[in-house]
Amino acid sequence: MSNLSLLILPGDGIGQEVMVEVRKIIGWYGENRDLKFDVSEDLIGGAAYDAHGTPLSDETMAKAQAVDAVLLGAVGGPKYDDLDFSVKPERGLLRIRKEMDLFANLRPAQCFDALADFSSLKKDIVSGLDIMIVRELTSGSYFGEPRGIFVENGERVGINTQRYTESEIDRVARAAFELARRRSNKVCSMEKANVMESGILWREVVTAVHKADYADVELSHMYADNGAMQLVRAPKQFDVILTDNLFGDILSDCAAMLTGSLGMLPSASLGSPMENGRPKALYEPVHGSAPDIMGQGKANPCACILSFAMALRYSFDQGTEAKRLESAVEKVLADGVRTGDLMQASDGTPATTSEMGDAVIAALNASL
Repeated sequence: MSNLSLLILPGDGIGQEVMVEVRKIIGWYGENRDLKFDVSEDLIGGAAYDAHGTPLSDETMAKAQAVDAVLLGAVGGPKYDDLDFSVKPERGLLRIRKEMDLFANLRPAQCFDALADFSSLKKDIVSGLDIMIVRELTSGSYFGEPRGIFVENGERVGINTQRYTESEIDRVARAAFELARRRSNKVCSMEKANVMESGILWREVVTAVHKADYADVELSHMYADNGAMQLVRAPKQFDVILTDNLFGDILSDCAAMLTGSLGMLPSASLGSPMENGRPKALYEPVHGSAPDIMGQGKANPCACILSFAMALRYSFDQGTEAKRLESAVEKVLADGVRTGDLMQASDGTPATTSEMGDAVIAALNASL
């Protein structure tokens, strides 16, 4: 059987540092669990702009289309703030999501017991939290037309169009329902059907999909603004939250901070199955490029490591090995090994990025 193929795109800032630790994990699986990966590496974001004058070259895009999964670090940084909008580092990320048609973004918000005190909410509200936000990723107001800045009646007008088709809503709803069946069997769909026609259509299509094929899954509806409030009031009422691109962007960041640190949060962006049955897939940490700490050994690699765990689960059908890796991260945290973002000022000396990665390897070895 041929090896599994991965394209690694470290990107900018701490993306390059945390990806070094993921390469260690990938190597460990090849040596100890007979999971062999053919790994290639390329540029995206500011690094690609510096080399090619574009945030994502056509050659790199072709590689992404050909592999089993893509693992990305982060893009962006102040160095690129003055670039034209069309070539900013983030445009590379939007392009790869759009051209791979990665319509379902999975953002877990899990609060590890060892980190419950780091949440901005009370410990009893977030302890044991484990929710999943499924965000539609390739349509809505980030891609709708018309868009742009125009002059009307002597003044500038900024326009972004919130646009959804029935089929776009249908496919992401099915992704959420299928995921819920593997979890606690509950979906809460969030939109603004009270003031937006796109929200009315969203609710109608989600309801129809549920009635036709997923009546066994508990479905509820909530306006997105109320959803934001409920996430900080009683987040454990949710299992899977289904929402559109714009609201999903906001709600997933809100949910992220319930867990204590952005440095712990992975994500997956999934598309339709390829010929080999695996979905088109891109995995990335939520934390961004963090240029203020790049090159200092302060970055927390856990979100990127956990993104690889999601790849094991969703791209390679290795749920047991994904759980092994997640448990290793949890053990490291419980043992008190922490990067600076997971420590109080009085907690002692923080682990470096490399030391955190080595601790996860040690925990994996202990699991054998």
